[in-house]
Amino acid sequence: MNYQNCNAVITGGASGLGGATAENIIKHGGKVTIIDIQNDLGKKKSDELGNNCDFVKIDITDEELVKKSFQDIKNNSGEINLLVNCAGIGSPSKVLNKDGTCPLNLFSKIINVNLIGTFNTLKAGANLMQNNILENNSSRGVIINTASIAAYDGQIGQAAYSASKGGIVGMTLPIARELARQCIRVNTIAPGLFETPLLAGLPEEAKNSLIDSTLHPHRLGKPAEYADLVKHIFENEMLNGETIRLDGSLRMAPR
Repeated sequence: MNYQNCNAVITGGASGLGGATAENIIKHGGKVTIIDIQNDLGKKKSDELGNNCDFVKIDITDEELVKKSFQDIKNNSGEINLLVNCAGIGSPSKVLNKDGTCPLNLFSKIINVNLIGTFNTLKAGANLMQNNILENNSSRGVIINTASIAAYDGQIGQAAYSASKGGIVGMTLPIARELARQCIRVNTIAPGLFETPLLAGLPEEAKNSLIDSTLHPHRLGKPAEYADLVKHIFENEMLNGETIRLDGSLRMAPR
């Protein structure tokens, strides 16, 4: 498999890790449909990438809308053979804080977008991929989810975020085992500290503190490096059921 015959759907593809992945696929001759809740950013990214990129604004937590949108994408652009799930949110909140306790609606929202949203798009994508034409005993499709090193090294205030990303790690192997009979591969990338809009929202002092904690390379990861790993997973048939940490050997401190 290579990007010249790739027709990808990327959630959260308007910016950050998903945006870099969309750029990489288009650059190597593939087609992309970006799914994002950010309408203006999504349209802008799609326009930048040209005729081989489309944009669809949907809420990935809406089961029926996701199912319909994936079918529409297939009808418009052909068989989907790559799904990259990058959509996610991550508002920090301590269980016990100055206002009392972590609001349950905040915890639920993060789980709903990061974990349930990922599952929602994954099952919609797999449902279509299972009917793809199988050539040379290759894969009918590849699904790549995005977790985080917070799934393993969650910091104080990251209970909801770590739980959501830990859920993605936990479901990777059982889903890969199940979808093996349909010749669909499922893997997860767990990035460390990357230059993304999620990180850009932090105060400068907090951001510098995170950079200081990195080892080698002593810097934030670049979205293009995430995109390069997506490309390798797509092309390497033996990668299945894995969660790959992409973090420069970083292990997060408690705070």
